[in-house]
Amino acid sequence: MRLDKFLKVSRIIKRRTVAKDIADQGRIKVNDKVAKSSTDVLVGDVLTIKFGNKTLTVKVKQLLDTTKKDAAEELYETVSETFEKIY
Repeated sequence: MRLDKFLKVSRIIKRRTVAKDIADQGRIKVNDKVAKSSTDVLVGDVLTIKFGNKTLTVKVKQLLDTTKKDAAEELYETVSETFEKIY
């Protein structure tokens, strides 16, 4: 599954176009390698996403083409969530 589609289906990022823009800016890594929006995501991959002052690291648990809002968090496991201080 494409990276941008996974981020949308898992509801980590609400819109696929936003996920594509963030990935194409180099703010997403898959297994410690900078990824584009078209990068294939597999079960077991570790995604690191930078949102401004927040860095979210998740591990892919399963891949589904569609999901309901309640089941979206079952697609990934949060490894870490860190915040940088802004001075």
